[in-house]
Amino acid sequence: MNFKTKITAGFLALLLLLLGLGGYAFYVVRQLETSSRSVLKANFYSVELGQRMLQCLDRLQAQADDARGRTGFEQALTREAGNITEPGEQALVDSLTASFAGLRLQPGAPAISQLRRQTHRMIRLNTAALRHKSQRINQTAARAGQYVLAISALAGLLALLLVLSVPEAAVAPLRKLTQSLAHATNHDFNATIPIESDDEFGRVGQAFNRMLVQLQDFRNSSTADLLTERNRVRSIVNGLDEGLVLLDENRRILLANPLACALLGLSERQLVNQLATDVSAHNELMRTLLAPLDAPRREQALADAPLLTITRHGEDAFYRLAIQDLVSFNEALDKMEFVGQMLTLRNVSDFKKLDQVKSNFLATVSHEFKTPLSSINLSLKLLADERVPADERQRLLGGVGRETQRLQRLVGELLDVARLDAGAGIQLHFAATALPAVVQYAAEVVQPQLDHRQLTLIQALPADLPTVLADVEKTAWVLINLLANAVRYSPVGAAITVRAARSGQFVQLTVHDFGPGIAAENHEKIFQRFAHLPDPSGYQGGSGLGLSIAREFIVAQGGQLWVESALGAGSAFHFTLPVA
Repeated sequence: MNFKTKITAGFLALLLLLLGLGGYAFYVVRQLETSSRSVLKANFYSVELGQRMLQCLDRLQAQADDARGRTGFEQALTREAGNITEPGEQALVDSLTASFAGLRLQPGAPAISQLRRQTHRMIRLNTAALRHKSQRINQTAARAGQYVLAISALAGLLALLLVLSVPEAAVAPLRKLTQSLAHATNHDFNATIPIESDDEFGRVGQAFNRMLVQLQDFRNSSTADLLTERNRVRSIVNGLDEGLVLLDENRRILLANPLACALLGLSERQLVNQLATDVSAHNELMRTLLAPLDAPRREQALADAPLLTITRHGEDAFYRLAIQDLVSFNEALDKMEFVGQMLTLRNVSDFKKLDQVKSNFLATVSHEFKTPLSSINLSLKLLADERVPADERQRLLGGVGRETQRLQRLVGELLDVARLDAGAGIQLHFAATALPAVVQYAAEVVQPQLDHRQLTLIQALPADLPTVLADVEKTAWVLINLLANAVRYSPVGAAITVRAARSGQFVQLTVHDFGPGIAAENHEKIFQRFAHLPDPSGYQGGSGLGLSIAREFIVAQGGQLWVESALGAGSAFHFTLPVA
């Protein structure tokens, strides 16, 4: 049976008892009222009429011909004749009527005495009846009181039973539910509710137990997901190339990634859960990080702050500080509130180096332009002098031509870089190309430089070398650039070798010199734009763009360009082109 039905039945029984008690009490009261009214109307009225009759007889006894006494007695007797309620009362009334008639015929004391005796008998008859009825009414009232008391006691017992049982029956399952909820709040989902009935509480318990099972499953899956997500976030944070320090609203350190720990020179245990102000007391970098937080204008302070230079692994690394306020929505207060700050040290070393490369490039380009322009200017002044011999004029004109070509080459490189940076791509004209012809052309171009440094160019090209699918102009440009670099770094009187061989579906061409060589860590750096390496020979020229553009040209044709070199062992530059 449902708990609601039990409560309803209990209270309905109590209500029925109360209604029965009220109805019975109302019935008894009405009965008593009716009996009382009957007594007053019948017997008490007869006694009252008898008293009137006695008063009239007293007047007749005092004066036999008193008309008012005679009339009053007659009226009272007539009314009594109409109020006969008791057995024997009719005979008394008849005898009174006969005696009163005799009084009219023979007035006198004997007749009045007889009427007086008969009247007293009537009064006694009604008085006895009144006393008897009063006793009967009292008995009825006492019995009704007993019944009412019994019913009231029964209703009280039922109400007491309901008071004692209903709250406990309602609270006991709620107490068990509260205990289970307390266990669930403490992440203990095994404290189920015992099912002892099939009422509403039993169904609630079954639903709650099912919810605990689902929560346990959800917790297991959520815990695994959270661990996975936490590990993923930790991996991301730990793998950042930026130092990350997370502070709460009280500037207590909540998190410091490995890079931040390394930059601060402290372990994670020495940082996490520590006040940043306490750490700054003995750590200069932490003082530097916290300084903008108290500045009146933080953004301006960060913008004006110089880059932080930190030496790591023997090299200077440059970091820029960034500060981000963290806010969170407080649902209880229905507003956003400050919860902490995130300090990041962004590694801007590459940008710093790029800026330095740009400055070096501008200085180099300025030097590259200044030297030939100065030479051309001086040569033009000498040519304007008519006293200069003809052979000297020819030499000066040759020098002007070489310097002009040097300027054209530099401007061409800058234009190529501009086109590549603008995303215009490289315009290629593919054709079946014989590499020996390209090598011969490049050799002729650099021959004056070879002669100037007394170098020998050796061409080791097999007779059966297949043709390649390439852009003749771009390929010749690459080869000339590689030969010019080899000439520049080769010692006087050395040899430079150009050889080619087939390698699968490609032809590989190599330019080998016996210069100072290149360290392994710089093999890729030399192909970066504006790259400059220390030159033992003291050469300061070059834009740092040649090898970068050369690799772009070769890759665009479907090949590769790389270097094999070691310090003191010369260098071998290789590039491949697909077979036609």
